[in-house]
Amino acid sequence: MANITGEKNIQSIDYNAIEAMESFNKFVKKKNTFLFSMTAGFLFLYILLPILAFQPVLQQKVIGSITGVWVYSAGLFIMTIVLCTVYIKKAASFDKAAAAVIAEYHAKGGK
Repeated sequence: MANITGEKNIQSIDYNAIEAMESFNKFVKKKNTFLFSMTAGFLFLYILLPILAFQPVLQQKVIGSITGVWVYSAGLFIMTIVLCTVYIKKAASFDKAAAAVIAEYHAKGGK
């Protein structure tokens, strides 16, 4: 049954059947592995700043009067932009994989 916008009624989807599908579980595992590893890497590097900020290694002058703390901090901004870009590119493949799971569900008789 379709509503005014032509979308299928959400209540007619059997979420338990989708959850039982092997392709869905592979998709979720792949996505979670990617997201948790990216998050862990980001948090690790971000939390290192206050730990290393007062260590001699980052107190040394790198360029003129600029210390390593400033370079590391600028690197965090660059890292954030890079991680966002990587996620945006990867999200497109996740969208395609999710669409493939839904298509498989519908092909197996899901409504």
